[in-house]
Amino acid sequence: MTIGDRIHILRCARNMTLEQLGKLVGVGKSTVRKWETGSIANMRQDKIEKLARAFGVSPLYILGQYERGEFTDQSLREPSFAASSRTVPLIGAIACGEPILAMENWESRVSLPAGIDADFALRCRGDSMIQARIYDGDIVYIWQQDEVDNGQIAAVLIDDEATLKKIIYDRAQRRLILSPANDAYAPFVFVGEELDRVRILGRAVAFTSAIR
Repeated sequence: MTIGDRIHILRCARNMTLEQLGKLVGVGKSTVRKWETGSIANMRQDKIEKLARAFGVSPLYILGQYERGEFTDQSLREPSFAASSRTVPLIGAIACGEPILAMENWESRVSLPAGIDADFALRCRGDSMIQARIYDGDIVYIWQQDEVDNGQIAAVLIDDEATLKKIIYDRAQRRLILSPANDAYAPFVFVGEELDRVRILGRAVAFTSAIR
């Protein structure tokens, strides 16, 4: 993922326009667009720092030197839970037509583990992700964004039901595969117009489990 990709994903996740982000950083919207498309390769350090403040992330994340809780099959984060003053919504059933973080969707609020940054959390239901060490009842923390890399685990909305699956997307074929991490389950496959039923809510960055 390039610096431009990171800026674009962070901006979209916060529902910012090019112009709004530009005002926060002190540049025009055309400059923000050039950052996102890679037309400007060498960004000034002070602008990177302002972008980081605008998004609430580390400048190292903007530069790609620090993955904010990267959550893949090779590197899952199950942090030691520590007290945190910050809480995020625990999303329950999704109210039809409501934005994901609308209060109508909240089950409660949960504290973030120390060192983890996320926008909301989901409680895992069932055993479809056990080979990724995510079990029924685990709390999974989600960084809100509308695109993820192939192979990453994401929270996905299918119609009005949220689920946690690995994303595999074939752009050429316009085919999306939502893959479980349990050989007992078949993947969900969406092609063409069926993609309208699916919306990526965000990338899974960490999880906490009960003692078993």
